[in-house]
Amino acid sequence: MWYRSASFILDKQQQGNDTVTNPESCPQSPASSAMAAENPNPNMSLYYQTRAAHHGVVTSDWLAQAQAAVGELPVSENYVTGGEDESKGFSVVDEFNNWRRQPELAEAVAAIRALASVIRSSQATTMMELEIELKKASDSLKSWDTTSISLTAGCDLFMRYVTRTSALEYEDFNSAKSRLLERAEKFGEISYKARRIIAMLSQDFIFDGCTILVHGFSRVVLEVLRTAAQSKKLFRVLCTEGRPDRTGLRLSNELAKLDVPVKLLIDSAVAYSMDEVDMVLVGADGVVESGGIINMMGTYQIALIAKSMNKPVYVAAESYKFARLYPLDQKDMVPALRPIDFGVPIPSKVEVETSARDYTPPQYLTLLFTDLGVLTPSVVSDELIHLYL
Repeated sequence: MWYRSASFILDKQQQGNDTVTNPESCPQSPASSAMAAENPNPNMSLYYQTRAAHHGVVTSDWLAQAQAAVGELPVSENYVTGGEDESKGFSVVDEFNNWRRQPELAEAVAAIRALASVIRSSQATTMMELEIELKKASDSLKSWDTTSISLTAGCDLFMRYVTRTSALEYEDFNSAKSRLLERAEKFGEISYKARRIIAMLSQDFIFDGCTILVHGFSRVVLEVLRTAAQSKKLFRVLCTEGRPDRTGLRLSNELAKLDVPVKLLIDSAVAYSMDEVDMVLVGADGVVESGGIINMMGTYQIALIAKSMNKPVYVAAESYKFARLYPLDQKDMVPALRPIDFGVPIPSKVEVETSARDYTPPQYLTLLFTDLGVLTPSVVSDELIHLYL
């Protein structure tokens, strides 16, 4: 096992010897009426609607930075459960939606905290009842948006991490429940800090005078660039427009607030501008077993152009986005659709491609910046085994 990782630091800080693992997959339960009202079309993604050569590259300096980042990040009110009402009317979907209202909180982290609230408010009297209740809650959240890779992976990792504990063998149910709740809150805290750790680990790759091409809006990419700007590094950013939802405009606005030089590109100008670029930095909706990523539509073609022009492609992604998926081609994924408005009427006989994301194979990626360390694509499958077994 690769112990020199940022996640190992977190485990040491918590003085725990627990291993992050994930649950057996289980059949999805039908969505509740509240969930159906919140998302009437689960096939339409809510996200779009509202070690050297083989192993990861980690140095002691980066690990020290990650430790500093964890130490600097206070445990805010966000770590307290969002569920103030622990009555019998508790709804995991409502709790999840309450957490999602926090703009800086990732969807998967909101799900993790909602599941922790399930343990806290549970009326179960045995471990078996509590496990069944958690599984049903996890299935409900995954059914809430079947196209969200990070939501599914986050729920699976939570179940695996929380339930794989010796607490299940305790005779005292209250002690076992307290132990599960402790592990749940620890996992939520680790997941919340992931973005900050990634930002610290990636700083050695951003140098003065560099030009970075980004695509779409990613909160972890924004955190990486914000940290670099706060460190007084001099760099500029090229933002693709990110049609059709124009997420690149949102990212360029955020960078302008940080006084980072930024240029906005139309999506079709990537090849035209690639000779100005020193690196490509993107986020990911999900990291799959092959080491490739599933991300916003257009990521694949950007990686192809960057590879042909010998430009490194870096991916910033939290470990709760590591999913047990192995797509073989672009169509080998659960479709995530989004409405597209061209601004002019489209004849009914014209077919419109509404897929929201594409798959970028690992051979077009250079490194992945994660809270587990800086990994090459080939080591992702090893990390998935450590996470899920």
